[in-house]
Amino acid sequence: MDLSYSPEEQAFRDEVRAFLRDDLPKELTDKVRSGAELGKADIERWHAILNARGWLAQNWPKEFGGAEWNAVQRYIFEEEAALADAPRIVPFGLSMLAPVLQKFGSKEQQDYYLPRILNGEDWWCQGYSEPGAGSDLASLKTRAVRDGDHYIVNGQKTWTTLGQHANKIFCLVRTDPDVKQQEGISFLLIDMDTPGIEVRPIILLDGTPEVNEVFFNDVKVPVENLVGEENKGWTYAKYLLTHERTNIAGVGFSQAGLDAVKRIARAEMAGGRPLIENPHFAARLARVEIDLMAMSTTNLRIISQAAAGQAPGVESSMLKVKGTIIRQEINDLARRAVGPYAMPFASEAVEGDNAPIGPEYAAPLAADYFNNRKLSIFGGSNEIQRGIIAKVKMGG
Repeated sequence: MDLSYSPEEQAFRDEVRAFLRDDLPKELTDKVRSGAELGKADIERWHAILNARGWLAQNWPKEFGGAEWNAVQRYIFEEEAALADAPRIVPFGLSMLAPVLQKFGSKEQQDYYLPRILNGEDWWCQGYSEPGAGSDLASLKTRAVRDGDHYIVNGQKTWTTLGQHANKIFCLVRTDPDVKQQEGISFLLIDMDTPGIEVRPIILLDGTPEVNEVFFNDVKVPVENLVGEENKGWTYAKYLLTHERTNIAGVGFSQAGLDAVKRIARAEMAGGRPLIENPHFAARLARVEIDLMAMSTTNLRIISQAAAGQAPGVESSMLKVKGTIIRQEINDLARRAVGPYAMPFASEAVEGDNAPIGPEYAAPLAADYFNNRKLSIFGGSNEIQRGIIAKVKMGG
């Protein structure tokens, strides 16, 4: 694989940098840099800016209104956006549901839902995990029983990221309890305003309600909201999860985080010597940088396969495992680099004029460290992914 950029790719990088410099609002970069919580309006504002430029649906084919970028273009944008402290693009509608609809959805579903994802009319969340059915997703128990022109849905989903903002949820439901677990699952699109749906927040260690529980009590869902065929949802779920696992790797975020750690480590400490001169710290920093360079190459290869119409296979599991380990290691290095300044603060202690002690960049490091412990769990835990890799590559 040629890792050098062509003149066209260098020109594209310059175009991305100019766009981020001119069109990315300072209020948003300030929030991202300081670790402040981004509200729904903030995320929708950034999505609208990207959509106006035609850069929101980067991986979509042009026939569906996407940018149809190749793997290198997407990699360049991800890296530059992270380095510019841009908000993340919420993936649930754009990068997870949309590929499923484009491959398995009906023409009517494509014509209705895809434009609404682009223009911001719909905010999607993911209804996969349940109590007792996380990494072992095939054991899910949420039932959908056919009743005429509707399914009646009962059950519970959990760890539903940003579900408090969503007006739509795509769900895995059990439509046949009498067959092998994977063969009795269907994929439904559900309006969150339907009677019988209740959303309850789960407060995380950093004090934010990023994830939620979603309860379904006799929820009526039109049959036309079934994606593909009944009882074939496991096929669609696996296709979606390969995209999710590739996105979780977060090469751009890791590169931005690594650059931040280097800046901290090169600054003079109280004793007059920069941390980068500490051999133990420098060795850890070098090791994670080497790992990140290797993962970047793997990331480009896997995304190239996806761009060619192939669903990433076991390689997406490999990328998910390594990518999350690297991001967590960078979080730990950043936290260690600022020492006690990275101690978490109770939100009420830093309200108003009571700013956290220490440099501004230190304040969000503890919250980032705690929040990103989840990376090795969601999208299928790293332990499960290692089992998948062993089974496919070693014939276990």
